[in-house]
Amino acid sequence: MSTPFTYAASGVDIDAGERAVTLMRAAVERTNRPEVVGGLGGFAGLFALDTAKYSKPLLASSTDGVGTKIALARQLDRHDTVGIDLVAMVVDDLVACGAEPLFLQDYVACGKVVPERIAAIVTGIAAGCTQAGAALVGGETAEHGDLMDADEYDLAATAVGVVEADAVLGPERVVEGDVVVAMASSGFHSNGYSLVRRVVSAAGLDLHATPAGLDRPLGEELLEPTRIYARDCLALVEAFGVGDVHAFAHITGGGLASNTARVVPEGLEAVLDRGTWALPAAVRLMEEHGVPREESERAFNCGVGMVAAVSPSAADAVVARLSAVGVPAWVAGTVGQRTGETAARLEGTYR
Repeated sequence: MSTPFTYAASGVDIDAGERAVTLMRAAVERTNRPEVVGGLGGFAGLFALDTAKYSKPLLASSTDGVGTKIALARQLDRHDTVGIDLVAMVVDDLVACGAEPLFLQDYVACGKVVPERIAAIVTGIAAGCTQAGAALVGGETAEHGDLMDADEYDLAATAVGVVEADAVLGPERVVEGDVVVAMASSGFHSNGYSLVRRVVSAAGLDLHATPAGLDRPLGEELLEPTRIYARDCLALVEAFGVGDVHAFAHITGGGLASNTARVVPEGLEAVLDRGTWALPAAVRLMEEHGVPREESERAFNCGVGMVAAVSPSAADAVVARLSAVGVPAWVAGTVGQRTGETAARLEGTYR
Protein backbone atom coordinates (compact mmCIF):
# COMPACT_ATOMS: atom_id res chain seq x y z
CA MET A 1 0.00 0.00 0.00
CA SER A 2 1.36 3.40 -0.96
CA THR A 3 2.01 6.10 1.64
CA PRO A 4 -1.19 8.10 2.23
CA PHE A 5 -1.24 11.71 1.14
CA THR A 6 -1.48 14.26 3.97
CA TYR A 7 -1.81 18.03 4.03
CA ALA A 8 1.33 18.30 6.19
CA ALA A 9 3.36 16.26 3.70
CA SER A 10 2.08 18.60 0.97
CA GLY A 11 3.50 21.59 2.80
CA VAL A 12 0.63 22.82 4.98
CA ASP A 13 0.93 22.13 8.70
CA ILE A 14 -2.46 22.77 10.34
CA ASP A 15 -1.10 22.00 13.80
CA ALA A 16 1.66 24.60 13.41
CA GLY A 17 -0.93 27.15 12.34
CA GLU A 18 -3.02 26.47 15.42
CA ARG A 19 0.04 26.79 17.65
CA ALA A 20 0.87 30.14 16.03
CA VAL A 21 -2.64 31.38 16.88
CA THR A 22 -2.15 30.27 20.48
CA LEU A 23 1.16 32.13 20.72
CA MET A 24 -0.21 35.38 19.26
CA ARG A 25 -3.56 35.39 21.08
CA ALA A 26 -2.52 37.47 24.11
CA ALA A 27 -0.87 40.15 21.96
CA VAL A 28 -3.92 40.40 19.71
CA GLU A 29 -6.34 40.63 22.62
CA ARG A 30 -4.39 43.57 24.05
CA THR A 31 -5.42 45.63 21.01
CA ASN A 32 -9.15 45.33 21.75
CA ARG A 33 -11.31 48.43 21.84
CA PRO A 34 -14.71 48.57 23.56
CA GLU A 35 -16.40 48.36 20.16
CA VAL A 36 -14.94 44.94 19.34
CA VAL A 37 -17.56 42.20 19.43
CA GLY A 38 -16.42 38.62 20.01
CA GLY A 39 -12.86 37.39 20.08
CA LEU A 40 -10.09 35.82 18.05
CA GLY A 41 -11.10 32.69 16.20
CA GLY A 42 -14.35 33.64 14.48
CA PHE A 43 -14.85 33.67 10.73
CA ALA A 44 -15.13 37.46 10.66
CA GLY A 45 -14.14 40.33 12.90
CA LEU A 46 -17.06 42.28 14.33
CA PHE A 47 -16.90 45.95 15.30
CA ALA A 48 -19.85 47.97 16.61
CA LEU A 49 -19.72 51.49 15.19
CA ASP A 50 -21.24 53.91 17.70
CA THR A 51 -23.54 55.82 15.34
CA ALA A 52 -24.71 58.07 18.17
CA LYS A 53 -21.19 59.45 18.36
CA TYR A 54 -21.24 60.80 14.81
CA SER A 55 -23.65 62.99 12.88
CA LYS A 56 -22.55 61.93 9.39
CA PRO A 57 -19.76 59.35 9.60
CA LEU A 58 -17.67 58.36 6.61
CA LEU A 59 -15.76 55.09 6.65
CA ALA A 60 -12.23 55.23 5.30
CA SER A 61 -10.09 52.23 4.33
CA SER A 62 -6.50 51.63 3.34
CA THR A 63 -4.56 48.57 2.20
CA ASP A 64 -0.78 48.21 1.98
CA GLY A 65 2.17 45.96 2.71
CA VAL A 66 5.74 46.23 3.94
CA GLY A 67 7.63 45.51 0.74
CA THR A 68 11.20 44.32 0.47
CA LYS A 69 12.14 45.48 3.97
CA ILE A 70 10.98 41.96 4.81
CA ALA A 71 14.02 40.61 2.95
CA LEU A 72 16.26 42.39 5.47
CA ALA A 73 14.22 41.03 8.35
CA ARG A 74 14.78 37.53 6.98
CA GLN A 75 18.47 38.19 6.41
CA LEU A 76 18.90 39.36 10.01
CA ASP A 77 16.41 36.81 11.36
CA ARG A 78 14.48 39.48 13.23
CA HIS A 79 10.74 39.48 12.71
CA ASP A 80 9.23 41.50 15.56
CA THR A 81 9.39 44.94 13.91
CA VAL A 82 8.01 44.55 10.38
CA GLY A 83 4.51 44.20 11.82
CA ILE A 84 4.81 47.75 13.16
CA ASP A 85 5.80 48.87 9.66
CA LEU A 86 2.72 47.16 8.26
CA VAL A 87 0.36 48.97 10.61
CA ALA A 88 2.05 52.32 10.02
CA MET A 89 1.67 52.09 6.27
CA VAL A 90 -2.10 51.78 6.48
CA VAL A 91 -3.12 53.81 9.55
CA ASP A 92 -1.02 56.82 8.59
CA ASP A 93 -2.69 56.82 5.19
CA LEU A 94 -6.06 56.82 6.97
CA VAL A 95 -5.21 59.75 9.20
CA ALA A 96 -4.17 61.82 6.19
CA CYS A 97 -7.87 62.48 5.57
CA GLY A 98 -8.56 62.95 9.27
CA ALA A 99 -9.92 59.46 9.88
CA GLU A 100 -9.48 57.71 13.22
CA PRO A 101 -8.23 54.13 12.70
CA LEU A 102 -10.77 51.72 14.17
CA PHE A 103 -9.61 48.23 13.30
CA LEU A 104 -7.18 46.31 11.15
CA GLN A 105 -6.94 42.86 9.60
CA ASP A 106 -3.67 41.32 8.47
CA TYR A 107 -2.64 38.72 5.90
CA VAL A 108 0.55 36.70 6.31
CA ALA A 109 1.63 34.45 3.44
CA CYS A 110 4.57 32.17 4.15
CA GLY A 111 6.40 29.18 2.78
CA LYS A 112 6.25 27.34 6.09
CA VAL A 113 4.43 28.17 9.32
CA VAL A 114 7.03 28.42 12.04
CA PRO A 115 4.80 29.26 15.02
CA GLU A 116 7.38 31.34 16.86
CA ARG A 117 8.18 33.41 13.76
CA ILE A 118 4.52 33.99 12.92
CA ALA A 119 3.85 34.93 16.53
CA ALA A 120 6.74 37.44 16.45
CA ILE A 121 5.35 39.01 13.27
CA VAL A 122 1.82 39.29 14.62
CA THR A 123 3.06 40.52 17.99
CA GLY A 124 4.67 43.38 16.06
CA ILE A 125 1.39 44.01 14.25
CA ALA A 126 -0.39 44.11 17.60
CA ALA A 127 2.19 46.54 18.97
CA GLY A 128 1.59 48.81 15.99
CA CYS A 129 -2.16 48.61 16.48
CA THR A 130 -1.73 49.58 20.13
CA GLN A 131 0.33 52.61 19.08
CA ALA A 132 -2.36 53.61 16.58
CA GLY A 133 -5.32 52.92 18.87
CA ALA A 134 -6.74 50.39 16.40
CA ALA A 135 -8.09 46.95 17.23
CA LEU A 136 -6.63 43.91 15.50
CA VAL A 137 -9.87 42.06 14.83
CA GLY A 138 -8.59 39.18 12.73
CA GLY A 139 -6.43 38.06 9.88
CA GLU A 140 -5.17 35.13 7.90
CA THR A 141 -1.99 33.09 7.86
CA ALA A 142 -1.57 31.15 4.62
CA GLU A 143 1.09 28.47 4.12
CA HIS A 144 2.21 28.36 0.49
CA GLY A 145 4.98 25.79 0.38
CA ASP A 146 4.68 25.33 -3.38
CA LEU A 147 5.09 29.06 -4.04
CA MET A 148 7.56 30.26 -1.42
CA ASP A 149 10.71 28.99 0.25
CA ALA A 150 10.38 27.83 3.85
CA ASP A 151 11.74 31.07 5.34
CA GLU A 152 9.89 33.39 2.95
CA TYR A 153 6.87 35.43 3.94
CA ASP A 154 4.97 38.51 2.88
CA LEU A 155 2.59 40.80 4.74
CA ALA A 156 -0.45 42.88 3.86
CA ALA A 157 -3.16 44.58 5.87
CA THR A 158 -6.35 46.56 5.53
CA ALA A 159 -7.41 49.12 8.10
CA VAL A 160 -10.77 50.84 8.46
CA GLY A 161 -11.31 54.23 10.06
CA VAL A 162 -14.03 56.84 10.49
CA VAL A 163 -14.25 60.59 10.03
CA GLU A 164 -17.10 63.08 10.18
CA ALA A 165 -18.12 64.22 6.69
CA ASP A 166 -17.60 67.86 7.63
CA ALA A 167 -14.16 67.15 9.12
CA VAL A 168 -12.46 65.48 6.15
CA LEU A 169 -8.99 66.91 5.60
CA GLY A 170 -7.36 67.44 2.23
CA PRO A 171 -6.45 69.90 -0.51
CA GLU A 172 -9.90 71.48 -0.42
CA ARG A 173 -8.96 73.08 2.92
CA VAL A 174 -5.43 74.21 2.00
CA VAL A 175 -5.11 77.91 1.18
CA GLU A 176 -2.41 80.37 0.22
CA GLY A 177 -0.36 81.33 3.26
CA ASP A 178 -0.66 77.97 4.98
CA VAL A 179 2.46 76.74 6.75
CA VAL A 180 3.90 73.27 6.15
CA VAL A 181 4.95 71.57 9.38
CA ALA A 182 7.30 68.61 8.97
CA MET A 183 7.36 65.64 11.33
CA ALA A 184 10.59 63.67 11.55
CA SER A 185 10.73 60.12 10.29
CA SER A 186 12.30 57.32 12.32
CA GLY A 187 14.35 56.13 9.36
CA PHE A 188 13.60 54.85 5.87
CA HIS A 189 10.20 53.66 7.14
CA SER A 190 8.98 51.10 4.60
CA ASN A 191 9.93 52.59 1.24
CA GLY A 192 12.99 52.49 -0.95
CA TYR A 193 14.29 49.16 0.31
CA SER A 194 14.84 47.64 -3.11
CA LEU A 195 17.31 50.47 -3.70
CA VAL A 196 18.77 50.26 -0.18
CA ARG A 197 19.36 46.53 -0.50
CA ARG A 198 20.96 46.95 -3.92
CA VAL A 199 23.39 49.52 -2.50
CA VAL A 200 24.19 47.36 0.54
CA SER A 201 24.93 44.39 -1.72
CA ALA A 202 26.92 46.26 -4.37
CA ALA A 203 29.01 48.15 -1.80
CA GLY A 204 29.56 45.06 0.35
CA LEU A 205 28.27 46.85 3.45
CA ASP A 206 28.22 44.78 6.62
CA LEU A 207 24.80 44.86 8.27
CA HIS A 208 26.41 44.02 11.61
CA ALA A 209 28.97 46.83 11.48
CA THR A 210 28.42 50.47 12.42
CA PRO A 211 29.32 52.79 9.51
CA ALA A 212 30.78 56.23 10.09
CA GLY A 213 28.02 58.68 10.93
CA LEU A 214 25.70 56.08 12.48
CA ASP A 215 25.56 55.21 16.17
CA ARG A 216 24.41 51.60 15.78
CA PRO A 217 24.89 48.66 13.38
CA LEU A 218 23.56 49.23 9.88
CA GLY A 219 21.10 46.34 10.13
CA GLU A 220 19.49 47.86 13.22
CA GLU A 221 19.26 51.22 11.49
CA LEU A 222 17.56 49.71 8.46
CA LEU A 223 15.07 47.68 10.51
CA GLU A 224 14.02 50.64 12.67
CA PRO A 225 10.20 50.50 12.67
CA THR A 226 8.14 53.13 10.91
CA ARG A 227 6.95 55.93 13.16
CA ILE A 228 3.17 55.82 13.62
CA TYR A 229 1.72 59.34 13.57
CA ALA A 230 -2.01 58.54 13.69
CA ARG A 231 -2.78 59.39 17.30
CA ASP A 232 -0.58 62.49 17.31
CA CYS A 233 -2.19 63.82 14.14
CA LEU A 234 -5.68 63.18 15.48
CA ALA A 235 -4.72 64.99 18.68
CA LEU A 236 -3.75 68.02 16.59
CA VAL A 237 -7.17 68.06 14.91
CA GLU A 238 -8.88 67.72 18.27
CA ALA A 239 -6.81 70.53 19.80
CA PHE A 240 -6.86 73.02 16.93
CA GLY A 241 -9.81 72.00 14.76
CA VAL A 242 -10.11 71.80 11.00
CA GLY A 243 -10.06 75.58 10.88
CA ASP A 244 -6.35 75.46 11.62
CA VAL A 245 -5.28 71.93 10.65
CA HIS A 246 -6.08 71.60 6.95
CA ALA A 247 -4.29 68.52 5.60
CA PHE A 248 -1.78 65.79 6.31
CA ALA A 249 0.48 64.09 3.78
CA HIS A 250 2.02 60.69 4.57
CA ILE A 251 5.49 60.63 3.02
CA THR A 252 5.89 57.22 1.42
CA GLY A 253 6.94 56.01 -2.05
CA GLY A 254 7.79 58.92 -4.31
CA GLY A 255 9.36 61.03 -1.61
CA LEU A 256 8.60 64.28 0.14
CA ALA A 257 7.75 66.56 -2.77
CA SER A 258 5.43 64.23 -4.67
CA ASN A 259 3.46 63.19 -1.57
CA THR A 260 3.14 66.75 -0.30
CA ALA A 261 1.86 67.72 -3.75
CA ARG A 262 -1.13 65.42 -3.22
CA VAL A 263 -2.64 67.82 -0.67
CA VAL A 264 -1.96 71.07 -2.52
CA PRO A 265 -4.85 72.47 -4.59
CA GLU A 266 -4.67 73.63 -8.18
CA GLY A 267 -2.92 76.95 -8.60
CA LEU A 268 -0.87 76.70 -5.40
CA GLU A 269 2.47 75.15 -4.48
CA ALA A 270 4.20 74.09 -1.30
CA VAL A 271 7.82 75.21 -1.13
CA LEU A 272 9.89 73.24 1.38
CA ASP A 273 13.24 74.54 2.61
CA ARG A 274 15.88 71.81 2.91
CA GLY A 275 17.81 74.13 5.21
CA THR A 276 15.31 73.55 8.02
CA TRP A 277 16.54 70.02 8.73
CA ALA A 278 19.56 67.75 8.35
CA LEU A 279 19.60 64.90 5.84
CA PRO A 280 19.75 61.66 7.88
CA ALA A 281 23.14 59.93 8.06
CA ALA A 282 21.72 56.71 6.61
CA VAL A 283 20.55 58.58 3.50
CA ARG A 284 23.97 60.21 3.17
CA LEU A 285 25.48 56.72 3.39
CA MET A 286 23.36 55.62 0.42
CA GLU A 287 24.50 58.69 -1.50
CA GLU A 288 28.15 58.04 -0.67
CA HIS A 289 27.76 54.66 -2.34
CA GLY A 290 26.22 55.89 -5.57
CA VAL A 291 22.64 57.09 -5.09
CA PRO A 292 22.24 60.56 -6.68
CA ARG A 293 20.55 63.26 -4.57
CA GLU A 294 17.66 63.53 -7.03
CA GLU A 295 17.05 59.80 -6.67
CA SER A 296 17.30 59.97 -2.86
CA GLU A 297 14.56 62.57 -2.79
CA ARG A 298 12.32 60.40 -4.95
CA ALA A 299 12.94 57.04 -3.28
CA PHE A 300 13.42 57.98 0.39
CA ASN A 301 11.55 60.20 2.84
CA CYS A 302 14.85 62.00 3.60
CA GLY A 303 13.98 62.52 7.24
CA VAL A 304 10.33 63.60 7.00
CA GLY A 305 7.59 61.00 7.51
CA MET A 306 4.50 63.21 7.65
CA VAL A 307 3.67 66.85 6.93
CA ALA A 308 0.75 69.00 8.01
CA ALA A 309 -0.61 72.06 6.26
CA VAL A 310 -1.79 74.42 8.99
CA SER A 311 -2.82 78.05 9.36
CA PRO A 312 0.12 80.38 10.08
CA SER A 313 -1.41 81.47 13.39
CA ALA A 314 -1.34 77.88 14.68
CA ALA A 315 2.02 76.76 13.29
CA ASP A 316 4.20 77.42 16.33
CA ALA A 317 1.68 75.81 18.69
CA VAL A 318 1.38 72.77 16.43
CA VAL A 319 5.17 72.35 16.42
CA ALA A 320 5.31 72.75 20.21
CA ARG A 321 2.56 70.20 20.78
CA LEU A 322 4.19 67.59 18.55
CA SER A 323 7.61 68.13 20.12
CA ALA A 324 6.11 67.78 23.59
CA VAL A 325 4.83 64.27 22.79
CA GLY A 326 8.13 63.10 21.32
CA VAL A 327 7.56 63.81 17.63
CA PRO A 328 10.33 66.13 16.39
CA ALA A 329 8.63 68.78 14.26
CA TRP A 330 9.48 72.09 12.63
CA VAL A 331 8.19 74.64 10.13
CA ALA A 332 9.56 73.44 6.81
CA GLY A 333 7.82 75.65 4.27
CA THR A 334 4.81 77.58 3.08
CA VAL A 335 2.02 77.38 0.54
CA GLY A 336 1.84 80.11 -2.08
CA GLN A 337 0.88 80.83 -5.66
CA ARG A 338 2.23 78.24 -8.07
CA THR A 339 5.24 79.37 -10.06
CA GLY A 340 6.10 76.14 -11.88
CA GLU A 341 4.61 72.89 -13.09
CA THR A 342 4.62 71.01 -9.79
CA ALA A 343 2.49 71.47 -6.69
CA ALA A 344 5.40 70.95 -4.29
CA ARG A 345 9.14 71.45 -4.54
CA LEU A 346 12.26 71.49 -2.40
CA GLU A 347 14.71 74.38 -2.36
CA GLY A 348 17.91 75.25 -0.54
CA THR A 349 20.57 72.98 0.95
CA TYR A 350 20.28 70.51 3.83
CA ARG A 351 21.92 71.52 7.07
